Amino acid sequence: MSGCCFPVTLDRSRKGSFKLVRSPSFGSLKRGSRGRRECLKRPLIVCFGEILVDFVPTVAGESLADAVSYKKSPGGDPAIVAVGISRLGGLAAFIGKVGEDEFGYMLADILIQNGVDSSGMRFDAHARTSLTFATLKSDGNHEFVFYRNPSADMLLHAEELDVNLIKKASVFHYGSVSLIREPCRSAHLVAMNTAKKRGAILSYDPNLRLPLWPSADAARQGIMSIWDYADIIKVSKKEIEFLIEDDSDDDDVVMTKLFHHNLKLLLVTEGENGCRYYTKEFKGRVSSVKVEVVDTIGAGDSFVGGFLSILAAHKDIYKEERRLREALAFANACGAATVTQRGAIPALPTKDAVLRLLYQIPI
Repeated sequence: MSGCCFPVTLDRSRKGSFKLVRSPSFGSLKRGSRGRRECLKRPLIVCFGEILVDFVPTVAGESLADAVSYKKSPGGDPAIVAVGISRLGGLAAFIGKVGEDEFGYMLADILIQNGVDSSGMRFDAHARTSLTFATLKSDGNHEFVFYRNPSADMLLHAEELDVNLIKKASVFHYGSVSLIREPCRSAHLVAMNTAKKRGAILSYDPNLRLPLWPSADAARQGIMSIWDYADIIKVSKKEIEFLIEDDSDDDDVVMTKLFHHNLKLLLVTEGENGCRYYTKEFKGRVSSVKVEVVDTIGAGDSFVGGFLSILAAHKDIYKEERRLREALAFANACGAATVTQRGAIPALPTKDAVLRLLYQIPI
């Protein structure tokens, strides 16, 4: 696996080298003998929120109740994004909290193994690491059962934040699960405002998890409470329908209800159909590559990781439609590559794998 090399916790480091590969015009994909020095110049993407353990049925399509056995897999949307960025060769850090238990230590080690800076992680001696049972049923619907009442990720306090790490962020990415309950909500707001004041791009992917909220109205209000702060927002088509309480595909409806004056780019993912994009100047759609779907969990996070890995180095990419479309084609391919395997983090692709899929290069 290709990863970015930089100091992380436990006195470990990762080294590697990129070979030259075909790339779109948004930049070269190489790292040579000056790997460490070049890596340190890379823009940092800090991902804030939850990291947890997913338990997925070993037989595809089974409901959670019918499953006989499960395979454990690291999960949590912001953490998946961080690993996705690192696996693509970007510089990523994660900030969040886990239990001081075997699952928490396992998750921290997985971040380290994948080249993610985990120095912003905190461990709680009195709460457990969050667990989730997740499956994609045969009817195409996801099923989730969460064990977190409360879990350690909900108990992150503002004073536990690694402020210096946040201040280094070129892009600060987050979701909405961390907004559900105090004290994590306040920590989220402090981290977000700190990053904003230092000039970071704020990237928001709500990742609606309705069962975790007290009610649908609370979820809608909580997600929208920080909507106007973000520079980049990614939502799924289903999330748009939930937020605006309208199943219309009309672009004018989407722009009127969701595009705010500070927003630079709104992205709407549509699974196998690719994505739509909206800026103040233009809008459009980018198709995705066709693949055989095995498991869609983590596809949206892989898409986000792919796009942010380009955005961090090209902050004004939203201003030039051609380059934006190239970046989104790459992000779509990241998501497509992820659904061809089971498990979110284990299925995240390398840059070489994404480019092979994007250009249909045989292995």
